[in-house]
Amino acid sequence: MSDMIDVDGKQYAVDEEGYLANLNEWVPGIAGVMAKQDNLELTDEHWDIINFLREYYEEYQIAPAVRVLTKAVGKKLGKEKGNSKYLYSLFPYGPAKQACRFAGLPKPTGCV
Repeated sequence: MSDMIDVDGKQYAVDEEGYLANLNEWVPGIAGVMAKQDNLELTDEHWDIINFLREYYEEYQIAPAVRVLTKAVGKKLGKEKGNSKYLYSLFPYGPAKQACRFAGLPKPTGCV
């Protein structure tokens, strides 16, 4: 039995770790609800990474592990954002894991 989260009056199924069960159902409000659950306030910087991850997934059909994410973000958004210190400041529970969850993507490979 999967858990549900409520976003604007609509129910979405999530797995036992809080990842969206059906990534095609993702709407931006889901990230907001998940962020609240993690006591985070989403900023434009968070959305840069969330949108980046969604594009990355669309292209490669895989959620990147943190090392790959860091390198790819650096290439696309600039060196000052492509480092783990910056990414952890945005997503303290792990940039790959937490950001992928907010983006409605499956858990990245290699994440425990």
